[in-house]
Amino acid sequence: MYDVTVIGSGPGGYIAAIRASQLGFKTAIIERYPVLGGTCLNVGCIPSKALLDSSEHYHNAAHKFEVHGIKVKGLEIDLGQMINRKNGVVQQMNGGITYLMKKHKIDVYNGHGSFINKNTIKVVSDEGEKTIESKNIIIATGSKPSTLPGLEIDYKRIITSTEALNLTEIPKHLIVIGGGVIGLELGSVYARLGSKISVVEFMEGLVPTMDRTMGKELQKSLKKLGFDYYFKHKVKSVKAKGKTVTVIAENSKGEDISLEGDYCLVAVGRKPYTENLGLENAGLATDERGRIPVDAHLQTSVPGIYAIGDVIQGAMLAHKAEEEGVFVAEIIAGQKPHINYNLIPGVVYTWPEVAAVGQTEEQLKAAGVNYKVGTCPYKANGRAVASIDTDGLVKVLANADTDEILGVHIIGPRAADIIGEAVVAMEFRASAEDIGRISHAHPTFAEALKEAALDATAKRALNF
Repeated sequence: MYDVTVIGSGPGGYIAAIRASQLGFKTAIIERYPVLGGTCLNVGCIPSKALLDSSEHYHNAAHKFEVHGIKVKGLEIDLGQMINRKNGVVQQMNGGITYLMKKHKIDVYNGHGSFINKNTIKVVSDEGEKTIESKNIIIATGSKPSTLPGLEIDYKRIITSTEALNLTEIPKHLIVIGGGVIGLELGSVYARLGSKISVVEFMEGLVPTMDRTMGKELQKSLKKLGFDYYFKHKVKSVKAKGKTVTVIAENSKGEDISLEGDYCLVAVGRKPYTENLGLENAGLATDERGRIPVDAHLQTSVPGIYAIGDVIQGAMLAHKAEEEGVFVAEIIAGQKPHINYNLIPGVVYTWPEVAAVGQTEEQLKAAGVNYKVGTCPYKANGRAVASIDTDGLVKVLANADTDEILGVHIIGPRAADIIGEAVVAMEFRASAEDIGRISHAHPTFAEALKEAALDATAKRALNF
């Protein structure tokens, strides 16, 4: 009998297992695939960032090196090596998680786990069937790519993010359905390598869940890479014939447009993986979106069964799942942890990067909050000018009455790293003036956050 058993070894699952073990629980983890790490490590966060880095190196060599006084002749792309390097990064991370399971004495079961009852899980693999008994069970099975009604993905020309990570050729024209994080990141990879990218988006701008300023600025930056946009377009059909994919979409005037490419990436979000888990055997059901309802302690309707990450409500983010994994393990241990969902940052790993935490300007307006805005363009930042990374800005939203920071939105170089400072500040309910009075090393990209905070504090910016 285990104290805690985790189904799924993605960021939420393996972190939950480690924390449970640290707290003295006899712990097991079940993973249906041969390797640990889930979507994030194997076909998501890590491999996509590896390809983003490789493609950015090539793009800089082709377009920026000469400005730096570096002349490169005979520059070539070896896509196969890029993919091999990406695979090597994934394998290294796989090995790291396997090591952590051994270090923390967590029993690993490879196979498909499903409930027999609320305390019993059946694990089926090629080697046969095993049964596990557990006092507490954490469901952390993650998500899989969504599609559109009537759209058939053939995984060859009409592809998901998984296939986009392993193409054997650089697309001539990649049509991306969806202007969200996944489509823009993978579109960026191939745009840098020479592909024409067409983004078909139902909403009126990119990354529609983020502050609107971020979407507008990102649209301008990606346009320089050769992105074309078709906003307010509803996809009606996607057909592949030979090496050609045809996308028919309807614009806001009710007119049809036709786009032809050699690949179509369907990036319209992800859906919870809650199928074939035998949830009904444990007395569980899902909502209309396939998510598992949980209470404030992330416990399901059945005592002793918890759910975290992409299978429950909220943003589908690896670091959200990690926080929830720690949270549940500590709840089981009788501790009183907390998660402030408003302070979980979101990041788009294009270049420039986009990162945000807290409320958007649109949300503050809708809520009737009296707020003020401070901004700093990266073209006013010495470090950005020195590295030729001047696209973007930092935007600080603060309460107009108390000066408390309500949201920080960054598009620019190293935004993913800088947003951490904003998260810390907001966790301690800092004011814009607090950030403005903290000494920042010069010259650094982070100074743009200080200047934006000063700008929000009675327009006191010092360097622009």
